[in-house]
Amino acid sequence: MKRSEMDANLFCIYCNDETPHVLVYLNDEITRIECKECHHIVELKVDIMKEFYKEIYERVSTKPSRITSEYKKDLSSFLSKLPIRIASKPYRLMHDLNESRKIIRKYKKKQ
Repeated sequence: MKRSEMDANLFCIYCNDETPHVLVYLNDEITRIECKECHHIVELKVDIMKEFYKEIYERVSTKPSRITSEYKKDLSSFLSKLPIRIASKPYRLMHDLNESRKIIRKYKKKQ
């Protein structure tokens, strides 16, 4: 699960002007918009578990095609990196899972 922030100029109905805002995304969904001038915050409800399951499904379902395209692109490089990738996969998986848990915990506290 990925949380990201982006700055944008939007029209603020409280400032009655176009002002800089901070947009917070969870994967591809906007979850929060904050005006930098008046600090008015708009929170958007996002089903965090639905987003988590959708991300897991997308990663699992596209894995065979991603592997196929990778080995078709450069077989020797793919085979040389494969043992390292297999050995490090549990650590990478745990890192991603822990990051997702932190984000889920943070959003569940807000609700």
